[in-house]
Amino acid sequence: MTSLVRTETITIPSGDTEILAYLAEPSRPGQFGAVVVIQEVFGVNSHIREVAERMAGAGYVAIAPHIYHRQAPGFEVGYSEEDLALGRQYKQSTQAEELLADVRGAIAYLYSKANVIAEGVGCMGFCFGGHVTYLAATLPEVKATASFYGAGIATMTPGGGEPTLSRTPEITGTLYGFFGDQDPLIPTQEVDQIESTLSEHGVPHNIIRYPEAGHGFFCDQRASYNPEAARDAWGRVLELFKAKLPTANP
Repeated sequence: MTSLVRTETITIPSGDTEILAYLAEPSRPGQFGAVVVIQEVFGVNSHIREVAERMAGAGYVAIAPHIYHRQAPGFEVGYSEEDLALGRQYKQSTQAEELLADVRGAIAYLYSKANVIAEGVGCMGFCFGGHVTYLAATLPEVKATASFYGAGIATMTPGGGEPTLSRTPEITGTLYGFFGDQDPLIPTQEVDQIESTLSEHGVPHNIIRYPEAGHGFFCDQRASYNPEAARDAWGRVLELFKAKLPTANP
């Protein structure tokens, strides 16, 4: 974080409850586009906070809701096997409609801010958050989606029911999906299925595959970090949001 970015942890309404969220915004006066950042299974940890801060540095008001808040308020861990097991445990307790309520709450908060241009938002998420981001793409306010290596999109939905992929016809914005060909959690045929379903329903999209990258390639705190893929993906996300979201008004 620099003096160009202001951050704080806030509480926002979500359905019939309240959850924590991390807010990062440009410190300069003006109105800006807005982005919702969705965590990995590891919570709103330093990596997710850094992504929100990078978005703020790029000229957006960014918010990262704590989507595990119902199970574990303020949950945040590192990347050990024990941390992963705990994060997956909480993931299994989530429900699609509650997750959508969290994103709606984050959007409503963004729209209430005087420095946000309330004409649609972007959404980006990683790991389990990449799956949740695909869910969030069905919300009418979401104009641009960047889904990073979201496992299970083609095979399940949080809490049970038809796979999240079945909701593709509800997507009205543009969706970019980022996948590593070496990802053991997402078979290539599932990425193919996501791409063909987006095409079938006429959703503007771009599925980007990185031949040498695995799961978690965007996170520089994980052993799977791939700097070349991460750099390319970040540039594509900025291009997407610049094209589809409101431009900052100084």
